[in-house]
Amino acid sequence: MAMWCTIRTFSKHAIELGNQPPSEPIIFVKPNGCLLESDVIPVSAHPGEVHHEVECVVVIGEGLQPTGLAVGLDLTDRATQSALRAEQLPWAKAKCFAASAVVGNVAPYDGTWEELTLNQLGLHLSLRVNDELRQAAALSEISVTPHQQIEALKAWSPVRQGDLLFTGTPEGVGELLPGDALHAQLLNAEGTVLSEIIARCE
Repeated sequence: MAMWCTIRTFSKHAIELGNQPPSEPIIFVKPNGCLLESDVIPVSAHPGEVHHEVECVVVIGEGLQPTGLAVGLDLTDRATQSALRAEQLPWAKAKCFAASAVVGNVAPYDGTWEELTLNQLGLHLSLRVNDELRQAAALSEISVTPHQQIEALKAWSPVRQGDLLFTGTPEGVGELLPGDALHAQLLNAEGTVLSEIIARCE
């Protein structure tokens, strides 16, 4: 399984990090070994900063169609990322460290890629840290859509059934510290919780 991750898909997040929103998907990949298998995020074990990025994660099924949805966290070493960017070097050290991907429970999904961003579906992301709302956005606000992302992957990558697509984070990213408590959710238009992550940092 590969975890395909698209950056700067929400315009406000791109701008908060000093970037222009892209017109085409910009994608990197996390290996399966990055996936956290517990509810404890080992931030103190990482030799650098760990920042949160809440995302909608799509399970890619047969025929490269979406078959499930989950809330996810693409954890990022922001200081290392900035240093690597300044040297025009790849970001692997900042994005692909141990336990840098967290995925909540998967909710079945039988719609299309295009429907993921419809107002009628009302998919909404949120992340609270220590009960403080840090990130929140409707998936309809995304400027580089999941449909654009999968079409780009199909054009050049070995994406396959069983892979995960992290569709990008809204504004409000920030650092996690030991002792922090996280609650991330993916909701639908009725306010039903489709997926959630309840975790703590050590």
